[in-house]
Amino acid sequence: MPNKHQALSAALKQRILILDGAMGTMIQKHKFEENDYRGARFADWHVLVKGNNDLLSLTQPEVIAQIHREYLEAGADIIETNTFNSTTISMEDYDMASLSREINLESARLARKVADEFTAKDPSKPRYVAGVLGPTSKTCSISPDVNDPGYRNITFDQLVEAYVESTLALMEGGADIILIETIFDTLNAKAASFAVEEAFEQAGTSLPVMISGTITDASGRTLSGQTTEAFYNSIRHIKPLSIGLNCALGPDLLRQYVEELSGVCETFTSVHPNAGLPNEFGEYDLEAEEMAQEIIDWGKEGFINIVGGCCGTTPEHIKAFADGLKNVAPRQLPQLPVRMRLSGLEACNLN
Repeated sequence: MPNKHQALSAALKQRILILDGAMGTMIQKHKFEENDYRGARFADWHVLVKGNNDLLSLTQPEVIAQIHREYLEAGADIIETNTFNSTTISMEDYDMASLSREINLESARLARKVADEFTAKDPSKPRYVAGVLGPTSKTCSISPDVNDPGYRNITFDQLVEAYVESTLALMEGGADIILIETIFDTLNAKAASFAVEEAFEQAGTSLPVMISGTITDASGRTLSGQTTEAFYNSIRHIKPLSIGLNCALGPDLLRQYVEELSGVCETFTSVHPNAGLPNEFGEYDLEAEEMAQEIIDWGKEGFINIVGGCCGTTPEHIKAFADGLKNVAPRQLPQLPVRMRLSGLEACNLN
């Protein structure tokens, strides 16, 4: 029986796989208040917790499970765990660092249970769980103090420690994939990747890894200043299942960077853009059919192997992607010449 990496690689050579859409957007529709986030268990918690969406895996598990179901019904092959902010570092904002492991574990179990329900209904279309490691609320490359450029509020080793704990819990909960996503600082991503390898060593097994960076604005760079190709060069040695882009931009603005990545990436590519840019109310206006037109064009142009949605996307968006890409061939992996591929803020390829 093939392992997860072999099974996913085989599937990706046959068709474009569909990732789910936004978890936060779906949670917002429930208009939860403070008491909904707290539940009975955290009724007397000493810090306000409204907005801690990952906590809902403990206090509103059926709601999170239902969101997973809606994305799978829409046609998603891969669902993401509700763990974007579940590292100890991000959970410190709510004095809940001690709950990090439990939230990762239970979120993975929730997603695993629902994915297995759908795989059992149709074994010819296995559903996968991507255990999400978010970027954390801190950055290893940039000072948060404009008066002290050399200051850092997090170290590489602290990031590694937090990511190891989260990864092990996600694996224990049943994740098929580890997804390091929304990377705005490549050094954070390197810490996450190092931690994932450490967790694999501790667990005595490994999973496929997806890595997804974020181009933060029309400059075409990550927050820490790298171009798309420079970002790729920085992490290609990790040899993940896929490298991609997500968040920050809508599909129209992200297109040129998706195309650039598809031309330099030696492995599979992924992309999950926002539903356009937020309006003055912080909401996303790009409708499913309009967004799908761009996504389907990416598929026809041979840019993508995995596609889903980030902020503002819903099961309607994912269904439109899945339906439109059903008969579109996946991107073929390019045969690139051997180069010394280096990077600072720009790529430097030597022959």
